[in-house]
Amino acid sequence: MQKTVLITGASAGIGRALAFEFAARGYHLGLTARRVDLLQTLRDELQARHPDAARRIEIGALDVDQASQVAPTLQALFTALGGVDIVVVNAGVNRFTPVGKGKLEVATALIQTNLIGAIATVEAAVEHFVTRGGGQVVGISSLASLQAIPKQGAYCASKAAFSMYLDAARIELKHKNIAVCAILPGFVLTDIMPKMEKYPFAVSAEKAAKEIVTLVEKRKPRGIVPAWPWRWLRPLLGHFPDALWRKLA
Repeated sequence: MQKTVLITGASAGIGRALAFEFAARGYHLGLTARRVDLLQTLRDELQARHPDAARRIEIGALDVDQASQVAPTLQALFTALGGVDIVVVNAGVNRFTPVGKGKLEVATALIQTNLIGAIATVEAAVEHFVTRGGGQVVGISSLASLQAIPKQGAYCASKAAFSMYLDAARIELKHKNIAVCAILPGFVLTDIMPKMEKYPFAVSAEKAAKEIVTLVEKRKPRGIVPAWPWRWLRPLLGHFPDALWRKLA
């Protein structure tokens, strides 16, 4: 039986790569983002790549910054798709927010997107899964939740908070047959930040997506992407010398 996955922030970066990877594995898709034109292009590309597949692809405009609109928008897509098995909470942003440089408004907006918008998405997903009798929430956090990065304090804080929220949700929802998976990508080559290639062990969005979908299908509670070398370096995160990160910032 084909499963159905809904992905927020699907128009670019990891979200877009996930759409292609899930499609290649036979999933029905629900895709959301702020820009519907990009979603329409993505849907056309997916249909062109899999012309013979019996696959449903529904798209919808969603700005997770408008937290009160997240639930009704997602509920409409859940209905259009006939129910959803997996929700990937991927929509997010990053900005440089050096401390004491007048970036409070930028930092606040970033936290609104990455944390409040993400929580609103999880809430809507869980309400749907309770009705269906089960499901899977996949939250795209970051290794930045474990390692402070200069000039990205707000981003690190938002992802650390989201990771903790996902951990609490996993414990709370297990008895309701709702699995919660926290994905912690390392440095992925997308447009979310400039010059990402200067950071260590950066990988393409396509490679990250393959590993993420495999973790989702195994229903892992937490996964680090790419697994090599970050899984082995995981105990060192938060303990690297400050000077190393100052050079990269």
